[in-house]
Amino acid sequence: MRKTLSLLGTAAALAFLGFGCAGPQEKLGRGISNTAEITRGSEFERSMEQGAMFGGTDNGFGGGLVEGTSKTLARTGIGIYEVITSPIPPYGPVCTNYLSPKPAHSDSYTARKWAEPWNDSDHYFGFSGGDVAPWFFGSRFTIFDN
Repeated sequence: MRKTLSLLGTAAALAFLGFGCAGPQEKLGRGISNTAEITRGSEFERSMEQGAMFGGTDNGFGGGLVEGTSKTLARTGIGIYEVITSPIPPYGPVCTNYLSPKPAHSDSYTARKWAEPWNDSDHYFGFSGGDVAPWFFGSRFTIFDN
């Protein structure tokens, strides 16, 4: 009995550590991203926006509210499921007929980097974006201009 449990434990450890990291890593990352949907609220915002645009303001906001809440809770639940089952195959996205594999943002959303000193290109020298040489005539070259 003791040898069987030891052998079973070794086999489980090798199975857990022996598989490639591409599938489980992708599944875990997707799960963490989907779990954070309840705080991010992008699925809710997108459903509200799309409901108002295509359903009109009278019916669209109500339908968008219900659909956004449903999709947010579904994406959060799927994210928790994918985090828990990340080392176990299959590694593909789950429930793709209802939700897209990656979280969708509203059409009015523009991704930008955070305005933090550690996110700038080189804040130690005071060079982190904007005009390169604003004191020269004709210097219109800018970097990191969103």
